[in-house]
Amino acid sequence: MDEAKCEYVRIWLLKARRDLEGARRLAARPDRILDLAIFHCQQAGEKAVKGFLAFHDYPLVKTHNIRKLVTLAEQYDPQFSSWREAGEELTPHATAFRYPAKPVDPDEEEYEQAEQAAAGLVNFVCSLLPKEAQPNH
Repeated sequence: MDEAKCEYVRIWLLKARRDLEGARRLAARPDRILDLAIFHCQQAGEKAVKGFLAFHDYPLVKTHNIRKLVTLAEQYDPQFSSWREAGEELTPHATAFRYPAKPVDPDEEEYEQAEQAAAGLVNFVCSLLPKEAQPNH
């Protein structure tokens, strides 16, 4: 695989993993910041799927709609169909708590579900890609 392409995919996945780690750290603080944590869960899922699409040379899609991205990824691997629900769950968190509105923060269960969906999606994407495209390579 072309080294420049590998590096591009690795960066997408590195950013996805950092968003997930950032979410976990924000949620673990004594003064939990769940609105930002859940946003970073959405970002982790989005970036992971965009990294997968980049690996397959699909042009960058400027969307926060993870369900749409998952549907695009199904063209390359039908296993993505099992991640549609995670995409539906994560997508609203791109904006739901980012602007003044009620509720201000997600509840703990909503955050935990988003974190699990994001972690699962990031790990799934990484499992599909060759070692040289992994962020720790």
